[in-house]
Amino acid sequence: MVFVLVALVVLALLASVHRYVWRRFVGDTTAPGSTLRKVGTVAAFVLPLLSLGAMTSGRIGAPFWLQQVLAWPGFLWLACLLYLTLALLVGEVVRPLLGRVLARRDAAATARTEAGTGTSVPAAEGAVATTASGTRPRTEELVPAGPPLPATPADRTPATAPPAETEAEPEAVRDAEAAAQAETEAKAAAAVPGIAHPSRRLFVSRVVGGAAAAAGLATVGYGTHNVLSGPSVKRVTVPLAKLPRAAHGFRIAVVSDIHIGPILGRAHTRRIVDTINSTSPDLVAVVGDLVDGSVADLGSAAEPLAGLRSRHGSFFVTGNHEYFSGAEQWVNHVRELGLIPLENARVELGGFDLAGVNDIAGETEGQGPDFGRALGDRDRSRAAVLLAHQPVVIHDAVEHGVDLQLSGHTHGGQLWPGNYLAELANPTVAGLERYGDTQLFVSRGAGAWGPPVRVGAPADITVVQLASRQA
Repeated sequence: MVFVLVALVVLALLASVHRYVWRRFVGDTTAPGSTLRKVGTVAAFVLPLLSLGAMTSGRIGAPFWLQQVLAWPGFLWLACLLYLTLALLVGEVVRPLLGRVLARRDAAATARTEAGTGTSVPAAEGAVATTASGTRPRTEELVPAGPPLPATPADRTPATAPPAETEAEPEAVRDAEAAAQAETEAKAAAAVPGIAHPSRRLFVSRVVGGAAAAAGLATVGYGTHNVLSGPSVKRVTVPLAKLPRAAHGFRIAVVSDIHIGPILGRAHTRRIVDTINSTSPDLVAVVGDLVDGSVADLGSAAEPLAGLRSRHGSFFVTGNHEYFSGAEQWVNHVRELGLIPLENARVELGGFDLAGVNDIAGETEGQGPDFGRALGDRDRSRAAVLLAHQPVVIHDAVEHGVDLQLSGHTHGGQLWPGNYLAELANPTVAGLERYGDTQLFVSRGAGAWGPPVRVGAPADITVVQLASRQA
């Protein structure tokens, strides 16, 4: 029941956001019935459906080719929706300011025009200027310049007769009527969006909408480039009090959250392997969320992992996404590729103990983390390094005397401002922090889940260099 309620709230929120985005980008900037409005309205329905398909197709067992077809547009739209909405919210602040600037500019232009023509406030349509005494002046018929016409009998009037008024209007009256007509057209333009000559309101909507679209899409493009260009290498030195001098300078290449899937495939894996090998590590630690899909669909995409090179081998622990994708099959597959799975297990290396625990998500299958099995009977005088996908198990690590825990899972937030949400669920989002006598290092990950986009959280592979305080 709780799950259904949460799902309904999320769907209602997404519907509201899509409605807002449609209104600002389509409803406020196009004419009713226009081609642009029709295209924008169709997109407002199709894009969220593609996103829903991208998120659910793998879970319901859809053919892998269909997952790939849906993944790019569906997941990219989620990133676009986020940054287009954020840009529009900024635009809500700019919108009234721009409107006031344009209003002042128009008022100043009107004042200059009136000063140049010698008129005051424009009169209403059909109004006639009056003299200083308030009497209506008589007007004279305007005729083209040329030779005088011969007089007719009707023209021969006594000299004392008053001149006849004509139906022509003075120039000031014509100016007033033109101003009134312009004002009427402006009001009509403001009432109907998308007309040929945009009103001030329409102009502001198009400027703000265009700027928001440019900013949002540019942000997504930048974030997509960050993912597709591959992770960068970071280096951090971690001193361990119990590490012997002989192990001083031991280098562990930590990689997490590779997320091989419908979008990031074999080429992505190859880039990561090449980057790791370029650091010449002593040991490789793959700390979970390797895949988003089954071995049948993604086994070949993971094969470049067989090319990992290090002095002491490559080790693997499960992440929560492995349990969505068939953890047992993936554990067997990575073993075939030459990696050593640490399923609640430990190995003793020359200078320290290396342990690994299953991810918390494995509890649903009876395969959750077992710290007692991995660390319970070890010699605590030796330094211990723990591989655990989620940072939240740090308190168990402290209890079992772990010196250093290596984790991933958070992606560093992946999409700003997602880092603030990640902070609510994780003790550390990225980097190195200390908890009692235990240090925790959290990698931002080498791939991306969902949208292949990273903003404010660049992908990384980190070389953790252990330092002995006895050196």
